[in-house]
Amino acid sequence: MELKKQTVLVTGASSGIGLLVAGKLHENGYQVIGTSRNPEKHQARLPFKLLPLDLNVDHSIASFGKHLFSEIKTLDVLINNAGYLVNGLAEETPIELGKQQFETNFWGTIKLTNELLPYFRKQKHGKIITIGSLLGLVSLPYVSYYAASKHALEGYFKALRFELNQFNIKVVMVEPMSFKTNIGESGTVATGKNIADYDPFRKKVVAYTQQTFEKAPEPAPVIDALLRAVREKNPTFGFPVGKGSSIILLLQHFAYKLFEKSILKSVNASK
Repeated sequence: MELKKQTVLVTGASSGIGLLVAGKLHENGYQVIGTSRNPEKHQARLPFKLLPLDLNVDHSIASFGKHLFSEIKTLDVLINNAGYLVNGLAEETPIELGKQQFETNFWGTIKLTNELLPYFRKQKHGKIITIGSLLGLVSLPYVSYYAASKHALEGYFKALRFELNQFNIKVVMVEPMSFKTNIGESGTVATGKNIADYDPFRKKVVAYTQQTFEKAPEPAPVIDALLRAVREKNPTFGFPVGKGSSIILLLQHFAYKLFEKSILKSVNASK
């Protein structure tokens, strides 16, 4: 099969990273299928086909495989991209909101992957690329549930990579730092349970988070990493992306107190 004839499914392809990578893959000659909760709102402006999918609705996921394979014969690559961000201090974030973060970012991704695995196994080839986050490898204040959901994805897909090796199915995680996307604007901020003890720190960490988004670079390196993961015959598991990501990971593993001190210094300096 010609590489440029490969079929790629990109979830959450109507905005953000999903839209960018789906568009770039289409430009490079791949057959791209995207998903959106409301494809009718976006299809007219997109050059690739959108199918309806809501990762929070079980019957939407359960019927998706059959719908997808009525449109295509084989699926070469699945790019799990759909998800969102919950901001908030850990103790102040309602448990139900934390559960919803996991329902979309973790369980929705796993349910869709499981829905498509029988097709991949039958083909005896394929690639599953999940867009995680560097926050699946380290963590920061004000993103406890988001980071936890991304850590969970790392653990799950590391195990799955071993299990699918026998079927010639490759499993990859792309782990970006902060880049300019709509995730900050479209995310959810935990409200309604402010604890006075946290007031000074909350003010600083909100400013730190906002400044991080404002200073974030354009996401071209993330798209490049995704394209590499799609093209490589035998990709490694993890693709950390972003300036300084390797240093952050090095500090996390070998000089954690230094990493912690650096983050707290940056937070406390934010206004």
